[in-house]
Amino acid sequence: MRISFHSQLIQHVSSQGLIVVAPQLYTCSGCDSTKEINAAAATTNWLSQGLAAVLPPLVRPNLAKLALAGHSRGGKDAFALVLGKSSTPLTLPFTALLGIDPVDGMGTWCGNIQTKPPVLTYVAQSFDLKMPVMVVGSGLGEDKKYNVLPACAPKGLNHVDFFEECRPPACHIVAKRYGHMDMLDDETNGVKGVATCMCQSGSSREPMRRLVGGVAVAFLRAYLERDDRDLMALKDTPDIAPVEITVEFRL
Repeated sequence: MRISFHSQLIQHVSSQGLIVVAPQLYTCSGCDSTKEINAAAATTNWLSQGLAAVLPPLVRPNLAKLALAGHSRGGKDAFALVLGKSSTPLTLPFTALLGIDPVDGMGTWCGNIQTKPPVLTYVAQSFDLKMPVMVVGSGLGEDKKYNVLPACAPKGLNHVDFFEECRPPACHIVAKRYGHMDMLDDETNGVKGVATCMCQSGSSREPMRRLVGGVAVAFLRAYLERDDRDLMALKDTPDIAPVEITVEFRL
């Protein structure tokens, strides 16, 4: 998937005063994500030497407050990176992790099994991450489009399983009537853009994108800036979200 398909979501998050670095980790997905996990590690290590040079003159990054996020296969890669599955040692520690509808496999395309290296252990609270985690899920991700196409977030490989393995503090936000690709840009052109239409989807992408951007910022403010007002408001009154959601906190 092209990282450019996330441009509207990235713009939403960065407009709140956060610096977003979004590398394109692969050009063609397969049944092994080892190379992209290593690429994510290399990008992380580049930050301390290279990030300041590409930012506007008056913008100074605070790398002591570093969060990692990923969508779909990128969500798996994010978990894999903080779980030490990269052959490249990290020179910077992460302080928060956000998995946006993470998927630890490709369903039918890879024999309905985990892609390499496997992340899920299927043991409750087995992830020893030592950082707060938010997992955002799609209620329609398990559904086959037209009852024919493979599910984009197959049961047993998706957000439910990732959250099950997270230790506190962790939160799980699920958009009930939206799909695996509904947080992408309104326009996703080209061959890869057509592929995004293979997933079951909601009525439009804008509400889901607004949800993901909003909860991401609330989570990052809570754990990077120690301002949890928005996150606790979501916990106490989930109907303030732009779409119908379920909310579970493990504190």
